[in-house]
Amino acid sequence: MELKIYEFEIESNNRLEIINITSKVEKIVRESGIKDGFCLVFLPHATATILLNEDEPRIRDDYKRFIEETFKKEGYKHDLIDSNAYAHVCSAFTKAFAMIPIKDSKLYRGTWQEILLAELDGPRRRKVFVLILGSKKG
Repeated sequence: MELKIYEFEIESNNRLEIINITSKVEKIVRESGIKDGFCLVFLPHATATILLNEDEPRIRDDYKRFIEETFKKEGYKHDLIDSNAYAHVCSAFTKAFAMIPIKDSKLYRGTWQEILLAELDGPRRRKVFVLILGSKKG
């Protein structure tokens, strides 16, 4: 078994934004030399989250609407320090990672599954860590 760790950055343009990072992660997996194993995509941030789901313009709007309707924007104690408490609360009740199997040097995911970074407190520059554990090709 071999462990490889990669990192890249994503820049958001809006306070609430859904960014598809699948192609960046797939490229890392292909270039890693790992044939079979697992890929962990991790955000080291407290106001962003990872979604593993379909990516289509209307569903992106639905994700944003759900976040805005579920996590109120005001009334948090943390807002006395910083005005982003809702982003912290949303992130705390979702997840900052996705674990995806690797088979034959490809992410083994469902037909419509994409890796999406949900920016909750942008615009910001975010780090994304990709950890790959598995057996090498050949």
